Amino acid sequence: VECNTAYEGGRNRSAAHWETMRMHGWSERFPVDLLDEEGETVLEVPDGLQIKQNYVGSHLDRYASLLVLSHFKGHPMGGFGGSMKNIAIGNADGRIGKAMLHTSDPSNPWEYSQERFMENMAESAKATTDFFGKQIIYINVLRNMSVDCDCAGLAAAPPTTPDIGILASTDILAVDQASIDLVFALPDAAKHDLQERIESRRGLRQLSYMKELSMGNDQYELITIE
Repeated sequence: VECNTAYEGGRNRSAAHWETMRMHGWSERFPVDLLDEEGETVLEVPDGLQIKQNYVGSHLDRYASLLVLSHFKGHPMGGFGGSMKNIAIGNADGRIGKAMLHTSDPSNPWEYSQERFMENMAESAKATTDFFGKQIIYINVLRNMSVDCDCAGLAAAPPTTPDIGILASTDILAVDQASIDLVFALPDAAKHDLQERIESRRGLRQLSYMKELSMGNDQYELITIE
């Protein structure tokens, strides 16, 4: 499942998005659903301080469960992208939802604040986690971790953080917290670039605000599977 982007490019409109997927062979290999191809639907955010309604692709309500597969890496705006950012931005429709999440002032749609962006994302993600309840699982892949998002494409900075592995959990806060902890536990030279990107963008607010919203538990046990 996918939604259109808010920024210009090959995925900002459904027709262009389908063509981009065809070019890369995705739509031929896998069944794909553009969630906002037929518009958006509203999920309520009753506990939200920043947003009270989240605009997601209208096809989301076709599904009773969700598997969230995320490439954990840095991000120029969010500091890092893990499971929370994946569903927060990924499920938001391209016409209304994504622009709304990036703004600090509804009267000025692209007004921007670091902490407000993290809080908007957490509230958006909570709308999705509330919608699916226990029927959702999160997988973070900690490899090829650039300081940049995958959306930067060939312009992304090369990875300087060594591969760590794959984490899975039914707890969205635990899986993102454990991902951060594993990166920050690396030797200084190995973690420096990614940690600097995360901290300089106040990315750790993603975790603290998820905890404030009671979205999960930041205390966890790592179980290694060989």
